[in-house]
Amino acid sequence: MPKPKARKKAVYTPPQKSQQVKVSPRWLAPTMVVSWIIGILWIAIYYVAPQAPFFSDLQNWNLLIGFVFIIFGVVLSTRWR
Repeated sequence: MPKPKARKKAVYTPPQKSQQVKVSPRWLAPTMVVSWIIGILWIAIYYVAPQAPFFSDLQNWNLLIGFVFIIFGVVLSTRWR
């Protein structure tokens, strides 16, 4: 009875690590922090002065606008190195 042919297994070679260190763009950190501050201030102003001229027109949409700024800052923070 003939022996079954053994299949040669390929040896795993891990991918080479890049020697370059990834650096964030210079605008990323300031934009991230400013976005957080704008979002927090937007919500705080809405709660402190809900009858302010521009804020009273938007009513509860002010919360959404504030949270959008905050979430935008969080999304940018995931790109920071």
